[in-house]
Amino acid sequence: MAVQFSGSSRSRASLKTLESELEETITAADLAVADELFTALDVLDGSAALRRSLTDPSREPTARVEVIRSLFNAGAQPATVKVLEAAVAQRWSKERDLGDALETLAVTAVAAKAESQGLQGLEDLESALLSFRRTIAQSHDLQHALSEDQAPAAAKQKLAGQLTSQASPEARLLIDRAVTSPRGLRTSALIERFAAVIAARQDRWIAQVTVAKDLGSSYLHKLSSSLDKYFGRELKLDVVVDPSVIGGIRVQVGDEVVDSTVAARLNELNRTIAS
Repeated sequence: MAVQFSGSSRSRASLKTLESELEETITAADLAVADELFTALDVLDGSAALRRSLTDPSREPTARVEVIRSLFNAGAQPATVKVLEAAVAQRWSKERDLGDALETLAVTAVAAKAESQGLQGLEDLESALLSFRRTIAQSHDLQHALSEDQAPAAAKQKLAGQLTSQASPEARLLIDRAVTSPRGLRTSALIERFAAVIAARQDRWIAQVTVAKDLGSSYLHKLSSSLDKYFGRELKLDVVVDPSVIGGIRVQVGDEVVDSTVAARLNELNRTIAS
């Protein structure tokens, strides 16, 4: 899961510890636990004082845990409270790292629920998210509608539901979260983050491929094999058609980008001429 976690080395170590300690709890969790973790995350994001209190290294872990119990013991499921207690007992370099970790654990719980239906359930969840991302990427109107701050959350969820009417409950939860999250990220960026967590659970990465037109199945197969060899592991191709790239191909895996599109070469030429 650390594939998509951007915290410091200390925070990444804390998340790794949590994933190990909470593996059984997360695996056994239902979707309500994931939903409650997202709700708890919103509570933290909405209060700077609370975030500081729960990430203050000068406070004893037991004191931070007591804050969680006072806030969530009454209404949340035991599994949710257990995850929250374990999370605040860890040390985090930045306040936001705690929130990012809770988000990752919530997505992991959703992925585990899908995986309980077999590996195909996990594959279907990942495919549903990436398909939704591609739909957004190819429509400026959708991007505007889903990024409009004044639009009600219910309206955004209704629109997303119309676009993904066949989605599983697991995909529905994550898509609804992505279109309404107040965390300051675009819907497509959150979908990418969620998909990265799911891909990591399958021990693979996602290769975001941008091309000017649809690629044939034979070419995609060759491209997939070449990228697997180059990166030394199995990749999941997420192909987006964007006519603005004119031609060529752009591949992004994590932070590594290989851009051989015509648009990129023209931009580089223009920069060279201008200098």
